[in-house]
Amino acid sequence: MRHLARIAILGVAVALFSATTTGQTSAGGGLIIPLYAGGTIASLGVPEIREKNKAGDTMIRNVSEPTLELFRPAPGRANGTAVIVAPGGGFVGLGYDAGGTAVARLLAQHGVTALVLKYRTIRSAADPMQMPEVHMREMDSLMTRAKNGTPSKVPPFAGERHAVEDGARAVTIVRQRASEWGVDPHRVGFLGFSAGAFLATDLAIGDKASRPDFVGLIYGGLRTPVPADASPAFIAGAADDEYLPNDPVLLYAAWRQAGVAAELHIYERGGHGFDLTPKGKTSDHWFDEFVWWMRSRGLMGATTSYPS
Repeated sequence: MRHLARIAILGVAVALFSATTTGQTSAGGGLIIPLYAGGTIASLGVPEIREKNKAGDTMIRNVSEPTLELFRPAPGRANGTAVIVAPGGGFVGLGYDAGGTAVARLLAQHGVTALVLKYRTIRSAADPMQMPEVHMREMDSLMTRAKNGTPSKVPPFAGERHAVEDGARAVTIVRQRASEWGVDPHRVGFLGFSAGAFLATDLAIGDKASRPDFVGLIYGGLRTPVPADASPAFIAGAADDEYLPNDPVLLYAAWRQAGVAAELHIYERGGHGFDLTPKGKTSDHWFDEFVWWMRSRGLMGATTSYPS
């Protein structure tokens, strides 16, 4: 059980987890939409695992079949904006409730069509205490970087490429089904937490065809280069983040240097992984500020038509 403290990075917190169920059916309560037809992507060769922590939050590991889980606003409440929510978990697991379905439900209450992305992860052992060696090396590198500030960018994670493919596919699906769901295809955002924020950043600066119209980067890390037409970004993190203490500022600087709209919130306290769990810190208010930012950009008011 070496480096237990490091296992907690990016929402994994495996020391608190005990395996309870395996399977591929979400308990989140929304409509499940597969990203790909069966058999079109390679499998990890092991069953998907769902685990519960002491607070009742769900962690999903060994994801081979990525999905979107759709949460729609109440009838008459939709404002035409969609947000894809990507939980964190170090590309080993997904903290699916507090950084996923809980956020999606709250967005839906504000009139946003919200979808939780269950993206592919790397393979891990059935025992949650046995983290993949590549993940342990990644965490060693990340903790060293947090202390000395180098390298400026976090090297790509082992599972990041497949996650980006899934994120791009998710954006495409939402735009394709926009009229069905009452969404403006030009108002599709992507909100990521920790590893999910790395994914959101990759999409925001990546291929134009699958680039979100706006992104929320919540305790994520630096990726460059940022093009002049990158997605506008809401960036939030805490000054006492143990793992990515400087990255919100680095992200904001990269966005502003490229001339792209961005807003930055640095909370005095909140640590890493504050999601929607109340901590009695100023970081508890990030969601309200994200909604205010969306409103200021004209994303929270209903529209009468959705141009293609």
